Amino acid sequence: MDEHVRAYYEGGVELGRLDQGYSRIEFARTKELLARHLPPPPASVLDVGGGPGAYAEWLAEKGFNVHLIDGSPLHVEQAAARSAGRFTATIGDARALDEPDDGYDAVLLMGPLYHLTERGDRLAALREARRVMRTGGVLVATAISRFASLLDGLYAGYLQEPAFWPIVERDLADGQHQSPDNTAFTTAFFHRVEELQAEVVEAGLTVEGVYGVEGPGWLVRDAWDDEKTRADVLQVARVLEQEPTAIGVSSHLLVVARR
Repeated sequence: MDEHVRAYYEGGVELGRLDQGYSRIEFARTKELLARHLPPPPASVLDVGGGPGAYAEWLAEKGFNVHLIDGSPLHVEQAAARSAGRFTATIGDARALDEPDDGYDAVLLMGPLYHLTERGDRLAALREARRVMRTGGVLVATAISRFASLLDGLYAGYLQEPAFWPIVERDLADGQHQSPDNTAFTTAFFHRVEELQAEVVEAGLTVEGVYGVEGPGWLVRDAWDDEKTRADVLQVARVLEQEPTAIGVSSHLLVVARR
């Protein structure tokens, strides 16, 4: 893991993130898409870049056999504590997995693709995911949309701040997101939909679909606790999830592919 990225996550920012603010849309929708595309339990799932284990815990509770790998020692420690023996967690590198060939029914890459800023490294991670999954196995991978900072700045009201706008301009120009002080997220690569799909295909996988995760609802005032607003946000996200003209409005993109 890049040291700048490691320093960001070692601050503990990921623990509990999915239970707060508009990240709750991300969590709910990602679980919807996983439930739709993963094979039924007790399928084996390798959760690469699984962070503190939010998805691993949810999958283990549903009866999946889950092994989590992450590059952050803190994340692995937090995941191991969270697992209570329901899943396993170890430190590892998405580009060089210490796992046997054909060992898993599904592989999750929900983090590595946006923290590997070089295309060759992303392809290495995707090829490793292909190697360790069985024939017919499924990959579920997430990326951050090229327009995430632009829209987040609009949502939060700091788009025109002098220190923030140059970050947005770089994002839009080439996808390289640089936040020197780790205050506007951390070092990352933000994908266009067509870039994400092309990388997965080049790695030897067959794309079954690319989805916008949150839809435009993450730009609505934070009213997730209101039942009607929550239902509306999720309904809009589902309707627009594969609409080519709207996918990039989501903060996160999700690709489903198969070996």
